[in-house]
Amino acid sequence: MYRDNSLMPKEALRLTVLGTLILGGRLRYGDLAAAVRHFTGRIVGPSLDLMGTSLEMLRYEGLIEAVEGSGMEDNALLGATAAGRREFEALMAATVRAPSADDVNKLVITLKLRFLHLLDRPAQLEQIDALTALYETELARLTDLARHHAGAPGLLVPWLEHDIAQLGSRLGWFRALHARLLGATG
Repeated sequence: MYRDNSLMPKEALRLTVLGTLILGGRLRYGDLAAAVRHFTGRIVGPSLDLMGTSLEMLRYEGLIEAVEGSGMEDNALLGATAAGRREFEALMAATVRAPSADDVNKLVITLKLRFLHLLDRPAQLEQIDALTALYETELARLTDLARHHAGAPGLLVPWLEHDIAQLGSRLGWFRALHARLLGATG
């Protein structure tokens, strides 16, 4: 953990694995790996930071165990151990950093908007198009994740719906900005 007791990327991945196992009960090795990859990929997109922890490492540390089979080679049935449940509870108790505290992308987007007027009109439109595409991709990922978990217990889907509404609002803002810039060109 970071000094402020917030999770590092590898610990967030541990929480994903352990929570997925505890929520779903026992899962086959391949199904667990796919579920974790799907969830993290839809939330943060492709990330090298979230590729580091393997299920084998969690088995070695005694946080998950093969209940049936032996591992990846025979698609073992995996479950959380008592130590895994304790680790899950400790990870859930970690603090959450403010999004702006370590979100470099937010800084970059803000800087682009601050200085956008310094570019010529075609370059401005190119930057707005790139940011629009970014939000379209984010919206598609979260919409897919919400659809995948529709009907699941808990607060995941309502939270995703909230994020989807915010992304939709930002996307609308960038599309309107694009239209204004095009109108100012003609």
